[in-house]
Order: sequence, then structure tokens, then C-alpha cells
Amino acid sequence: MATSNETIEYVAECVAGLGAIRYRKMFGEYLVYVNDKPILLVCDNCVFVKILSCLDAAMAGAERGFPYVGAKEHYVLDIDDADLTRTVVAALEAVTPLPKPKKRKK
Repeated sequence: MATSNETIEYVAECVAGLGAIRYRKMFGEYLVYVNDKPILLVCDNCVFVKILSCLDAAMAGAERGFPYVGAKEHYVLDIDDADLTRTVVAALEAVTPLPKPKKRKK
């Protein structure tokens, strides 16, 4: 089941104000960027974040899951918890590098 437009718009609304927000559709699912950094993965109407040491305290006891077949395990973020969402997005934005620019084919 692909993520609905309503869900991705709600997620974008929840993280509004935490930086420049945009999202990109990829294979029926979405990647949410904060300040041009890939931060949230939204699959099957569920928000996932990478399991990183900077999130150990904030996401202790959080549900874990696989966003798609073949993916590594991720934390499932409760997007409705505004304080947790702000904490997680800020921590990830601080440690996530900007994607490398793609080279143009000649």
C-alpha cells in the first residue's frame, strides 16, 4: 500500500518550522528533506528514521520496523508526538550530510 497524499502532507505540516521542508515521491513512497538533507522516510503511511546512536536516548523503547522489503531496520517515529518529532529531526539534521550532487551524463 503506497503512502497517501494526505499522509505526506500531514507529515510535512508536522515538521514545518524545523527548516526548509520538501518531499520527493520515490517508488510510491516519500523521502522528506529538511534543509535539503534526507531525514524522514514515509512508507505505507508510516514514518521511519534511521537507527543512529544520536537517537538512542530519544527513541529508547520506540517501535522498529522495515520500511520496505530489503531495507535495514528503522525506528518508527510517532509523528503525532510534536516534542519527539522536533528532537529527532533536529538530531538527524545535525548529523546528516547533504547529498552529493549527481554528475550530469554527457
